Amino acid sequence: MTNVVVIGSQWGDEGKGKIVDWLSERADIVVRFQGGHNAGHTLVIDGVSYKLSLLPSGVVRPGKMAVIGNGVVVDPHALIAEMGRLKDQGVEVTPENLRIAENATLILSLHRELDGMREDAASNSGTKIGTTRRGIGPAYEDKVGRRAIRVMDLADLEALEGKVERILTHHNALRRGFGAPEVEHKTIMEELTSIADRVLPFMDSVWRLLDKERRKGSRILFEGAQGSLLDIDHGTYPFVTSSNTVAGQAAAGSGMGPGSLGYILGITKAYTTRVGEGPFPTELTDEIGQFLGERGHEFGTVTGRKRRCGWFDAALVRQSVATNGITGIALTKLDVLDGLDELKICVGYKLDGQEIDYLPAAQAAQARVEPIYITLEGWKESTVGARKWADLPAQAIKYVRQVEELIGAPVALLSTSPERDDTILVTDPFED
Repeated sequence: MTNVVVIGSQWGDEGKGKIVDWLSERADIVVRFQGGHNAGHTLVIDGVSYKLSLLPSGVVRPGKMAVIGNGVVVDPHALIAEMGRLKDQGVEVTPENLRIAENATLILSLHRELDGMREDAASNSGTKIGTTRRGIGPAYEDKVGRRAIRVMDLADLEALEGKVERILTHHNALRRGFGAPEVEHKTIMEELTSIADRVLPFMDSVWRLLDKERRKGSRILFEGAQGSLLDIDHGTYPFVTSSNTVAGQAAAGSGMGPGSLGYILGITKAYTTRVGEGPFPTELTDEIGQFLGERGHEFGTVTGRKRRCGWFDAALVRQSVATNGITGIALTKLDVLDGLDELKICVGYKLDGQEIDYLPAAQAAQARVEPIYITLEGWKESTVGARKWADLPAQAIKYVRQVEELIGAPVALLSTSPERDDTILVTDPFED
């Protein structure tokens, strides 16, 4: 038995929701370790869809504990709203099934406003990043700048007064630069005191809690948000998110040591998608790209933005296998490729006349690379709902085996529809 870390191996939207839900049934605890409510996923349980952005997937399953780790930035109003939506669907979130790290950073209204002002200014200059405008980046900046308001600060209102003063000194200077009105101290204090009583019952020393559960032998599932190629260090910078999304962050963002992480499962879509700005070497703007988008229902769970679609990029996923230490992958949305005459896989790039097998870190070089493809025969038979290898067309199996060889990691699970049971299990990550 081992713990499992689930991360996206591409630019997010790989189908983590279904896989995490499938795994959460086998886990005792599900831990979010980075990001905020800027990434979302949809769980379908007994025909009911649950849309989650901030809360860990385990919260919708009875008898499971959900944990928001210190690596997450928490918008308390978004948290309360999300719990309210789940309650309307019959899911009660209580301090018994949700714990929040006392040292997690809070997202305030001034973070959301700053995010929007920056994106608007960047749009006018043609340099926008494509953020979700939810205040994630500014909150992480305050955390690194050592002026953040954290969950534990809600319990000491006297000390909070000085901390609010400190954060406002920074933010009001920025707001003056944008020509925006300054934020009053009273406004932020009222904002925080209005939600303190609703957040504090969930507060915990998460590292101690997880250490205790680890010693008891509990199965812990670490749930990442976004994808590895959006990592602040290893992604396509600057078109990335504001946190580390690679598997190593599961340790830092939860307070557990790296030796406790166990199996690293990389969720990998059978083709490639991306939301927002940034390089995308295999992007298709033709009828095939449109086909993938329509067949795959490629719209963001949180933003509703249309996703850009393209062929599978094995070179990029191979990088993710290395930077995450991926043990095995869960290959999703294979069924979306049904009916195509031929399929292409990117195996490397041409850059200024030379062939390379990785995506360079420099932004200008990323924009210049040209994909090198191999072509495989497609299949006409349906793979929808396949639950064993014998149900798959021979060419579909060949495609999967080619992906495994090119990325240097085996397929542990194969998903053939949004339904959780339409999954071919090769290796149970908890038992590996």
